Amino acid sequence: MNHRFTLEILDTITDPGKPGRPNEDRFGFNDCAAFVLDGATGLGDRQFMEGFGSDAAWIAEFAATRLSERLDGSIDPAAVLRQISSEARSAFLTAAGDQPRYAWPLCSLTALRATEAGFEYFGLGDSCLYVLHDDGTSDFLIPIPGAYEWEQQQAARHIARLGGIGLIRGDQTDPVTLEELRKGRALQNTPDGITWTFGIVPEAADHLFRCDVPLRGGGAHAILCSDGLADLVALYRAYDAPGLVRRALDKGLSSLVEELRRLERETDPEGLTFPRFKQSDDTTAVLLRLTDQAASSASSAAVVGT
Repeated sequence: MNHRFTLEILDTITDPGKPGRPNEDRFGFNDCAAFVLDGATGLGDRQFMEGFGSDAAWIAEFAATRLSERLDGSIDPAAVLRQISSEARSAFLTAAGDQPRYAWPLCSLTALRATEAGFEYFGLGDSCLYVLHDDGTSDFLIPIPGAYEWEQQQAARHIARLGGIGLIRGDQTDPVTLEELRKGRALQNTPDGITWTFGIVPEAADHLFRCDVPLRGGGAHAILCSDGLADLVALYRAYDAPGLVRRALDKGLSSLVEELRRLERETDPEGLTFPRFKQSDDTTAVLLRLTDQAASSASSAAVVGT
């Protein structure tokens, strides 16, 4: 079949935030779609799903495997996510039984697919998409506008109370912060909350953020990423959206992760200048080329006819 809109994977990376701890991010792709999943660090007292390092890693892996198999250019992504979430719910409750909502595994999702009509973005949570169009303009898409700024404000309160992130202690060893995080987590994926993520609540699919991504200039390069890599733009201000994509194209995604780790571990290890809950976060990204074959053909014809 001759597809007008094509999606090409140029580079991928996933890097754990802390050696010795499980990477709770996942990514995946197939012929027409690509996505990144960022597992939310567990707030429960124990792990229930064995063999993955954490329940957060399990839910991200569970979703990634099935999305790669089931996403295509015509199926309703909300329906796919609802079905996968229902399957995940059954698996988790069978293993864990009745648990408080703050212990339920969940993850954010950022995804892009090529359809017969163009490119569609969809997502849940705070992972995002940066797009650099061939005409030089750019886009930033995230299911929860303002999510990064809000988290920075909450992290600043945490840092002010503790005096720094600490190389050993983490947010979950501080009882005040842990209680706040658990309250917020319990409200996710409920009518009383404001955040919808992928997990074991199938109804979250009804709140899937979706929008078209029209190409300007005939094509574009894009980065799908977890909030770890997005910190280079949102927290450290090392790049703007187009600059981030250009750097990835020029030096590769690994160069961006190396720069991120230097900022986290050497420039500001305690989070005093750039407030955050973790010294280093799991970081995952997919670099893409998006093409409108009709526009490319027209451009080529114009050049030949000149």
